[in-house]
Amino acid sequence: MNTLSEVTKHAKQQMRKAVDNTKRELATIRSSKATTSLLDTVRVDAYGQQMPLNQVASVNAPEPQLLTVQPWDKALIGGVEKAILTADLGLNPSNDGNLIRVPLPPLTEERRKELVKIVHKLAEEGRIAVRHTRTEAISATKKVEHVSDDDKRRTDGEVQKLHDEAIEQIATIVAAKEEEIMEV
Repeated sequence: MNTLSEVTKHAKQQMRKAVDNTKRELATIRSSKATTSLLDTVRVDAYGQQMPLNQVASVNAPEPQLLTVQPWDKALIGGVEKAILTADLGLNPSNDGNLIRVPLPPLTEERRKELVKIVHKLAEEGRIAVRHTRTEAISATKKVEHVSDDDKRRTDGEVQKLHDEAIEQIATIVAAKEEEIMEV
């Protein structure tokens, strides 16, 4: 990176990616409400390879405690059901030949606390990525030539401000997810 503005721009992009990735990771954690993103991690044996569930079926949440999965190819219904069972999500799908219903059992207090710990672990990974980006940006700032020390300090301040905003966004996302999980 040749200029201070490029350093700042790159840091902003990387921090935004870290926040977005954290948001995406947290969306896959089960709460008391059914969301289609809950099954994003499920991989199905289809056509001789492992495919994401959303590439072989449509997933809907018609009720707060129910997901429905409609495979586009009826021959895959057994494979989709098996993939959901073996995905270690604690779900028991049932299939009627056309549609797979995935009822969400209520979460126990113990399971809610485990999920909150997982949320905090994923959030910490996001914060680490943001801090790592800040460190990279500050070291890149030092390497920029033909720029005054005041400009470098100003850029470091901008990077720190971006860091603080990204950390705050992650904290907001985590608080919302934690509240969603603990809701009975």
